[in-house]
Amino acid sequence: MDSIEKLNAAITLIEEARGVPLSASCVVHRGEILEILDGARVALPTDLDQAIEIISARERIVEEARTSAEHLIATAREDVARMVEQTAIVQAARDEAQRILDDARALADEERAEVQSYIDGRLATLEVILNKTMEAVARGRERLEGAGDKDILSQLSEEK
Repeated sequence: MDSIEKLNAAITLIEEARGVPLSASCVVHRGEILEILDGARVALPTDLDQAIEIISARERIVEEARTSAEHLIATAREDVARMVEQTAIVQAARDEAQRILDDARALADEERAEVQSYIDGRLATLEVILNKTMEAVARGRERLEGAGDKDILSQLSEEK
């Protein structure tokens, strides 16, 4: 900032100027001070334009940063919501899978009990049939043994 440097130089020149005895006035070379002040006046618009550009650039950068931050925050919130939703979906799927497994196990237990009951009934029927068959076989064997006695008796009677 050239104008500020020139104004500081003018102030320094006045501060270092020789004072007039018994007054607050000082002796300053008119040409020097006018040259410094004229240089400040010439540089001031340029310096002000640069300052305005810097301020507007700063405001633009701050606004861009604010917009970018808001966008990032919105995106982060969407991501968090999506993650929470996915977590809820995953948990619901796990719960549903567990329910299906529990139902399948219960159904398998019921069917296993039904099959065992059916098999037990069939085996009981087979046992009854086998017992009757064994009794019939035993009776048949007894008859055969009795027939053999009759055969021996009939042979004895025939021999006489």
